[in-house]
Amino acid sequence: MPQHTASRPLRWSLLAAPVAGVLILAGCSGGGGDSGGDSGDSADKGFTLMVAEANDADNYYEQLTDMYTKETGVPVEVIPYPSDAYNTQVTTQLQAGNAADVMILAPGTGQPISVVTLAEAGFLEPLDDTSAGIIPAGSEAQYTVDDKVYGQPTALAPVGLIYNSAGAEEVGIDEYPATYDDLLAACQTARDGGKTFTVLAGGVPFNTGLFAQLISATRVYEGTPDWNEQRAAGDVTFADSDGWKETLDDIVELNDTGCFQDGAAGGTFDNITAGIGGGTALTAATPGSAAASIGGATGLDITVQAFPPADGQEPFTLASANYAWAINAKSDDAVKTSAQDFLDWAAQPEQAKTYADLAGYVPITGVTADDLLPSYAPIGDLLESGAYTGLPNASWPNPAVYDALGVGVQGLLTGQKTVDQVLSDMDAAWGN
Repeated sequence: MPQHTASRPLRWSLLAAPVAGVLILAGCSGGGGDSGGDSGDSADKGFTLMVAEANDADNYYEQLTDMYTKETGVPVEVIPYPSDAYNTQVTTQLQAGNAADVMILAPGTGQPISVVTLAEAGFLEPLDDTSAGIIPAGSEAQYTVDDKVYGQPTALAPVGLIYNSAGAEEVGIDEYPATYDDLLAACQTARDGGKTFTVLAGGVPFNTGLFAQLISATRVYEGTPDWNEQRAAGDVTFADSDGWKETLDDIVELNDTGCFQDGAAGGTFDNITAGIGGGTALTAATPGSAAASIGGATGLDITVQAFPPADGQEPFTLASANYAWAINAKSDDAVKTSAQDFLDWAAQPEQAKTYADLAGYVPITGVTADDLLPSYAPIGDLLESGAYTGLPNASWPNPAVYDALGVGVQGLLTGQKTVDQVLSDMDAAWGN
């Protein structure tokens, strides 16, 4: 697993609940060419890979591709981009025909760089049966168009509240809250001890939207796992959903009772890393990989926790294959063949576990509580038993719905929006 020195400033962020981005902007190296072009032997044909990485030391894509190059002799050029540029770089370069040969995308349709959206636009190359074979059951539609698969999931990525237990003990919180009422009490205890229970990047819609989705795991999806399908069928709406109303009501209550840091509405990702790493905040809504990343940088024991259930609800969390390999349809045929060879290699159990361990995720198949990174121990039983759902926005019909949620939560923090207005905005965006 990548390690960080304590003296190195750690920064990370989310692209869209959650795709993470790098700190450095590397030069563009497009793989686009005439798809009928180079017909040479693909055995040693190299390819380019554009990625978003968590920070300047989380180079797990480079580590994995270096392993592949050493094993096969095939060169791979990894091109990293920062989080605030990655979505734009992917879509702009695909439209210009000069994108990398392989790229990391999001499943489904809920983001600008979603697999289905880009495949329907003709930008992606169909993948083989090996790629199709590791797609988690029930999520096939997030990778498939007209019975062809266009994305290969990289790993299972839990999302939760990363938790600094040592910081909690300093203010007298001996264990993570088991219920929502316990959470409210812990917020007050943290405040009394000069800390914040949850640090929120309230000025960034990606993070406010992610936090809302964490709460929705128990409020909506634990009891109604097919809620998204019901919404797509028109059987339910956000506005008439008691679970979604409870989700946003909880955010208002958490804000009013001081669970977030002062000035949370203007918070940034730097506030999260500084708060958790510096011990002034106890939790933050992030990809689970941030627990290992921040823990490695600071030496703290950071774990991943589920958002506490309310009365009558069972523990439930979020975990999904949030990242997918995809191949540029414009790349040369030999390059596309070489890229698919790499994807087949990455799909093998040994490589899948290596990638998951390097990146701080969970292997895409064969999840057991005893075989996870230590940071996932608190939710290991939930992952093993299947008590989780994927990120809800992955199967929402367009990015506007998630934007409405993220921006809406910002409005709740500032008092410029009501819960009913946010839910109405999400319904309106669903039909766009």
